[in-house]
Amino acid sequence: TVSSLCVMACSRTCSQILGLSLGTTALFAAAANTVLLFPNWDVTYLLRGLIGRHAMLGSGLWGGGLMMLTALLSSGLAFLGALICFITSGVALKDGPFCMFDVSSFNQTQAWKHGYPFKDLQNRNYLYDHSLWNSVCLEPSKAVIWHVCFFSALLCISLLQILLVVIHFINSFLGLFCSLCEK
Repeated sequence: TVSSLCVMACSRTCSQILGLSLGTTALFAAAANTVLLFPNWDVTYLLRGLIGRHAMLGSGLWGGGLMMLTALLSSGLAFLGALICFITSGVALKDGPFCMFDVSSFNQTQAWKHGYPFKDLQNRNYLYDHSLWNSVCLEPSKAVIWHVCFFSALLCISLLQILLVVIHFINSFLGLFCSLCEK
């Protein structure tokens, strides 16, 4: 009986810590995604519709944020939200930032356009080739650093959330199992 009380107390404490951790990471994910909507703290990119689709998708807001906060009620929804945020962030890091770049190197005519200049690079990876970070994206300035920092943060936060949800699920299952064994 003493051992079952210890298991129940441990399960309750673990649930409290997990709930607080999930709530905190949800707020950080929502904040990171919100910041991605304002490159260099400039609202004009958002107003002109010059924000990449990964940031506009808002997976950190609704996937890692809102769904994670509601997840304190439902582990399945929390897992789905964190997984969507993790996948979107990974794809965003793979594709690179949405920015204005010079397409003349691609088609021999000087023209600037907004898009994903690193998406179709054949033999180079912008994540490892830092010489591309300030030379390809013309606007917003430091688009690559901004993109890499905040999508990396979302990737790490969502991975942490996935782990916390799995621990929460296991803890809930053990708490239920132990309470059934106690009776």
